[in-house]
Amino acid sequence: MSESQPESHPETAPSATPSTALEAPYSHLPAATPPSATPKQRSTVGPIIAALAVGALVGGASGAGVAVWAVSSSGTATQSGTMTPQTVTIDNTHDLTAVNAVAAKASPSVVTISVTASSEGGTGSGVVLSADGYVLTNNHVVTLDGASSTGTIEVTTADGHIYKATIVGTDPIVDLAVIKLTDASGLTPMEFGDPESLKVGDQVIAIGAPLGLSNTVTDGIVSALDRSISIASSAVPSDGSPTDSGSSPFNFGFPGGTSSSSSSSISLPVIQTDAAINPGNSGGALLSDQGKLVGINVAIASTGSASASTQSGSIGVGFAIPSDLAKRVADEIIATGSATHGLLGATVRDATSADGSLLGAVIDSVTADSAAANAGIKAGDVVTEFNGAPIANRTDITAAVRALAGGASAKLTYVRGGSPQTVTVTLGTFH
Repeated sequence: MSESQPESHPETAPSATPSTALEAPYSHLPAATPPSATPKQRSTVGPIIAALAVGALVGGASGAGVAVWAVSSSGTATQSGTMTPQTVTIDNTHDLTAVNAVAAKASPSVVTISVTASSEGGTGSGVVLSADGYVLTNNHVVTLDGASSTGTIEVTTADGHIYKATIVGTDPIVDLAVIKLTDASGLTPMEFGDPESLKVGDQVIAIGAPLGLSNTVTDGIVSALDRSISIASSAVPSDGSPTDSGSSPFNFGFPGGTSSSSSSSISLPVIQTDAAINPGNSGGALLSDQGKLVGINVAIASTGSASASTQSGSIGVGFAIPSDLAKRVADEIIATGSATHGLLGATVRDATSADGSLLGAVIDSVTADSAAANAGIKAGDVVTEFNGAPIANRTDITAAVRALAGGASAKLTYVRGGSPQTVTVTLGTFH
């Protein structure tokens, strides 16, 4: 449901340019050749920052002059630091901090992903789902920001092993994908946590490969919950051709930026954190202070240039897809090759003062025989809550509906004529 567009239509970019640009932290670099030296096998207890794949996700975070994008690092950058896995050793367990403990526990379950296709290449991060090599990451990582679905994928584990990998399935609707490592065994699966238990101010730790620096760990707090952002879609065109001759399809909607050949956008429910997330962190882990996965890093906000080639790094505003949504999608992809998403069957827009004194998403029209119509929702209703989450605008309702599987039921609260009403909606399936 594109809550600023008809829910029955594919999501397209909002006509208004958001003031905040979203970057998917994915390191988009020219095709790179792997190092000649073979990484040594190590027992790594190393740092763990959810590596966000850099691809520019454009979105609806608030803040004048702030760009929010999937972090993509440009082509001519060089790196002089070591890229090999590094062991974290804790000498004095009496001085152990939460970050030390989480890094030691979770870093073996975070991998670095390298993708090349033609003259393009990029690096991102991923989270191990199974001992035999299923790995969860962002769709924009494995498709090089929507440029290709047939790239060559190599995955480096925390102990220095390198595996070839293939795509099991992608889900551009929520920017997630599952890949499978070839002939892998004995990997350490990530332990999932409950993002619903998070509170604003809780400590979180990110592990990933910013700028290609594998096993990087950063920490911060949960800055906000129940956020939603609108970012460019990384869906590969049906004919399989690149979207824009090597340019990231996420580079649109930035103040002063150029538009891209990609005209569609997606809405995501996210956790906001101030843990440092940079290009290359996409697809990596956001962890609780117990070392459990609470999110998959997907985007950052930036006050830098609107161009992906000159984008700046972390300013302390990062976003992660909640782990419960990520797990549902991953499980469905592994089982069937794809995941489903809810459909409300209505067009929506942001509420204004002309609609009353409440923030919300205003129903513009309702499709006949849709989930909205069957629940008695009508044009003019202002949706203020969905599935227990507050709704402040069209992005919120789209993200909340898409987060659920097709056919799922949820409580929806709307205001009509000044009176709130709550109904149960059985969603359709978004195609």
